[in-house]
Amino acid sequence: MPGATRAERPYLDPYLGGAILGVVLFLAFFLTGGGLGASGAINHVVVGLVDLVAPVHVDRVAYMADVGGGTRDALGDPGVFMLIGTFLGGMISGLIGRRFKVETRKGPNVTTARRWIYAFVGGAIMGYGARLARGCTSGQALSGGAVLAAGSFAFMFAVFGGGSALAYSVRRLWN
Repeated sequence: MPGATRAERPYLDPYLGGAILGVVLFLAFFLTGGGLGASGAINHVVVGLVDLVAPVHVDRVAYMADVGGGTRDALGDPGVFMLIGTFLGGMISGLIGRRFKVETRKGPNVTTARRWIYAFVGGAIMGYGARLARGCTSGQALSGGAVLAAGSFAFMFAVFGGGSALAYSVRRLWN
């Protein structure tokens, strides 16, 4: 039937999904010597892009030189490949589950433009915080929690507490 869409498939059972995530985390430690996390990979991509247009700048800035200065290949880090795999895996999963679509999710009291502004500002703050903390939420919670790092558990309590406190003040954006 033309124009008809097939129904979305149900989500994966959360217990099975958690077990699969645990196996993926183990394989990440086993194969790369490090856990999962996105902020470090994004940092490598940014330094790699800067290195394409201004290699002298990368060599002069110590923060960038540690990642991609001199003969170092910023894009050769295993985290970059995990980041690409995460993006492609999510896209494939959405296609298989018939849930892949381009849309802007927002509450009825927020314009699409404002929702995008909030998303970019929030993402910039989170990205800065992740680099300042030397790790993102997934790196701290999953990888740090897997090795029983006390700081990772303190971080997760702070994330859930802060998220709960902030949710009260931004709930009007979604109602």
